[in-house]
Amino acid sequence: MWIVKAGFEVIAPQNKTGFETAAKRIERMGRIAYKSEDKITDDSWKQFVSMIVSRGHESVLEHAVMAVVFTCDRGVSHELVRHRLCAFTQESTRYCNYSEDKFSNGITVVQPSNLTDMQYRAWWNGCREAEDKYFRLLESNASPQIARSVLPNSLKTEIGVTANFREWRHIFRLRAVSKAAHPQMREIMGPLYLYCRKQLPEVFNMGDVEA
Repeated sequence: MWIVKAGFEVIAPQNKTGFETAAKRIERMGRIAYKSEDKITDDSWKQFVSMIVSRGHESVLEHAVMAVVFTCDRGVSHELVRHRLCAFTQESTRYCNYSEDKFSNGITVVQPSNLTDMQYRAWWNGCREAEDKYFRLLESNASPQIARSVLPNSLKTEIGVTANFREWRHIFRLRAVSKAAHPQMREIMGPLYLYCRKQLPEVFNMGDVEA
């Protein structure tokens, strides 16, 4: 059994230039409403995008998208897929056989944060037992899609999420800025939100993340 940390990788836009290119597209599409395309300059997008966000005209933000691959546990992924207006592609426990060499012949799990020593031992033993039962089912010729029924919620999964900027703002409000967000969700969404806010504050400045 292997233990990894949760995390994310932004696939696109890949850097600050990419975020600014997306913002310029937002400006170009948004100015259709005002027929003010003649006012576009190299940096006019900053004031324009800030203006539409402040006025609540967030539908214009739907012209730009961001794609992210998250590494998290299955429980967190179940919360992610509750969001709408997103495209999701997830590591499949139906087709992945974790006893194979490419998975290092074992399941990989994500450790919950802030466990006491006693809680950690209980969690580790539970995951280890689940792995043992999973392998026993495979050895009895059960298919991976049947054997997966005993896998723990802590099982590591990779899930690709693509959504427009408006939806990402909604996700960040619920999953990063809100104090009610699950701790393991905030573990991945908090850093992603702060990254996006740094790249494009005109769109992604919605408050601080609880420490």
